[in-house]
Amino acid sequence: MTILKTALILSTVALISCSAPASKAQTTKTNGKAGQPYEKQFLDMEEAIIAGGCFWCVESDFEKLDGVIDVVSGYSGGTLDNPSYNDVTAGGTGHYEVAQIIYDPAHITYRELIDHYWETVDPTDSGGQFCDRGDSYRTAIFATPYQMDDAEESKEYLQLSGRLNKPIITPILPAVTFYPAEDYHQNYYKKKPVRYKYYRNSCGRDRRLKALWGAP
Repeated sequence: MTILKTALILSTVALISCSAPASKAQTTKTNGKAGQPYEKQFLDMEEAIIAGGCFWCVESDFEKLDGVIDVVSGYSGGTLDNPSYNDVTAGGTGHYEVAQIIYDPAHITYRELIDHYWETVDPTDSGGQFCDRGDSYRTAIFATPYQMDDAEESKEYLQLSGRLNKPIITPILPAVTFYPAEDYHQNYYKKKPVRYKYYRNSCGRDRRLKALWGAP
């Protein structure tokens, strides 16, 4: 965890410290229908789980897409049940910072999501993403058996395209349990836009993406 991100998180926590801490059940976004999980709210929706470094940025990059209903920040891929942010960033749990993308397959396909994903990350970086270093900030795609072929084909197509001069190290892993992150992480880019923009700019994410992929 970078000093910059730590400072932003501590200041955010301080601002919300007067309210009661959220339970694990309260951390899941419900898109305006309190207490109802996604599978009951959106019967025709599907989900994708990706790791792209800071999950604040992944939320921002994917919620703007047509067909995406919501994006939830969380953790996946590790050995600890119900991990906290401190657990994950301290290391040793095996978890990645991830985003669960709820989308309408009638408007956007899983393959289109993955094709978009590549240009929101540096898939050649094995040590984290941008200013955020460490295992929890690595890239990964967590695919179900039905998604695996599309994910692997998208990765192979990109590697063969010659757009990148280094190998793609982003693994495609079997989807496992997704744990929603704490409430103060959800929609951070909307709730704290000035702090989010400062963090994203200071972290150099967009500068690196422009250098890697060209102008959007």
